[in-house]
Amino acid sequence: MALGNIFSFLVPKDKNFFSLFSQSSDNLVEISKVFNELINAPLERRGEFIKKISDLEHVGDEITHQIFTELSTNFITPFDREDITYLATSLDDIADYIDGSAKRIQLYKIGETSQAMKQLAEIIEHSAKEIHVAVSNMKDMKNAVRIREAIVRINSLENHADDIFDGAIADLFENEKDAVTILKIKEILANMETATDKCEDVANVIETIIVKNS
Repeated sequence: MALGNIFSFLVPKDKNFFSLFSQSSDNLVEISKVFNELINAPLERRGEFIKKISDLEHVGDEITHQIFTELSTNFITPFDREDITYLATSLDDIADYIDGSAKRIQLYKIGETSQAMKQLAEIIEHSAKEIHVAVSNMKDMKNAVRIREAIVRINSLENHADDIFDGAIADLFENEKDAVTILKIKEILANMETATDKCEDVANVIETIIVKNS
């Protein structure tokens, strides 16, 4: 390996990592916003929102790939490599579950979306915005207070999502008589609730990073 390449390998690329994570969380805000619009859109407009969500999910995949490329080509990183890996995959997982929920709404030919779906979509969007606040402040650990405040809000939103999901499933089994419809709606709600779980995963790994670097 040439001497210049060795030095390049050893120099920490903090700006690269933080920039990529900020791009990833910004993309997550956008995909969650479009998903919320999809949930509230009339049937004839769903296709355009689902296409946007799919495109944004691919953008997220590319950013995640870039993060792993940086990880494989740099010896020194701004924080632990396993935490970088977990943060990148957790952010990507949220986008995957949003995309999966959107596609199921289309594939299962769901009619009017339920109040629970609308509430969960709002929670996903709010959680994504809080994630972006936390990620954007990670470069300067002096902003740890703002990061922790965002983490607390993400955890609270996830707890609220659990309550909505549980209530929606109970209501579904009590009032819906068609077994196939029950399965379809339950799966969509479960995917949306899992997206909020993944938001909490992101909050947890960010909190771990703060503790390790404080």
